[in-house]
Amino acid sequence: MRFKIIYLSFVVLVFCARCSGDKNKSSEQDGSSWIRPQAGTSFNLGDQISIQIKAERIAGIDSVVYFADGVLLTSRANIAETSIETGNIPLGNRLITAKIYRKGQVEEINTNIILRSNLIPQKFNYRVRQVFNHDTSSYTQGLEFNNDFLYESDGGNTPQTGYSSLRKVDIETGKVVQKIDLPQNIFAEGLSIVGAKIILLTWQNNVGIVYDKNTFEKISEFPYQNSRVGWGLCSDNQRLYKSDGSNLIYFLNLQNYSEEGYIEVYDQNGAVDHLNELEFINGEIYANIWFSNRIVIINPKNGQVTGEADMTGIFPDRNPEADVLNGIAWDGKGKRLFVTGKKWAKLFEVELTSIKDQS
Repeated sequence: MRFKIIYLSFVVLVFCARCSGDKNKSSEQDGSSWIRPQAGTSFNLGDQISIQIKAERIAGIDSVVYFADGVLLTSRANIAETSIETGNIPLGNRLITAKIYRKGQVEEINTNIILRSNLIPQKFNYRVRQVFNHDTSSYTQGLEFNNDFLYESDGGNTPQTGYSSLRKVDIETGKVVQKIDLPQNIFAEGLSIVGAKIILLTWQNNVGIVYDKNTFEKISEFPYQNSRVGWGLCSDNQRLYKSDGSNLIYFLNLQNYSEEGYIEVYDQNGAVDHLNELEFINGEIYANIWFSNRIVIINPKNGQVTGEADMTGIFPDRNPEADVLNGIAWDGKGKRLFVTGKKWAKLFEVELTSIKDQS
């Protein structure tokens, strides 16, 4: 995990270059172009934006239809200035398209905007409700609560870090009751349980692995697409959400695991990078921020950070092998939230408490 930063930097640079090439280019067929907004202009989520194009051939225009990343925004009968609402547009780098229709012909011109968040997230502290033992040999990557057991992926693929494993854990004792070791070339990452299947990410192998939840037998593999590495995974039973260490969360089809889009995660200060282990709780995504004691709460519809919890001080472990906070699990039936860290000796049931409520 310590050497993720170098690889991540390369991935982010490639992604940014792709976005710049795709979204900052305006087609100027027949002399049509954007007047406003200018490419790369930043706005806040919820702003009303004035939009206007110019066309040298005005005659014959039947209509102009505007889109954000292919989703219809509005339409007009001419090229006069109009406006669009941004409250339902996801955050980040958004492609804005105008399609100009003339007697059965269509001309398309593009610009882009950067949509940011000005919402100050609700701040949370925590209260420890119960403490459980945790196996210190586990370099915790993914954590999931299911039918009174914890399922945990333990990452590693070198003699120094150890090798990866998939585990079923008795939460009351912290003892591993079922385990398989993964091949030495695989660094296990996040996991999620959907029905009778465990979906496990690998870090740099460019594949996810599907296991039978009961037997831990391997069922299949699936390839990554635009997200070339794997970090965290969770599900709302409608789709899977996958992080890759950037500020992106990808949507995966629940049946074939193909990518079907993504959100970009922003708080009031900008893009929130290093999204790691994920958990879906009551309609929102909870995410560990790698190498920090911070957990952010994300709106899965637009990527806006609505809350954040500071977990500083939860485990002042003097074990030299203990690493960062990582691992969030939710007991939906019992309404219990669990957190732990890499090679921690303890797993904590916590209650998040609003700092406003404490004042």
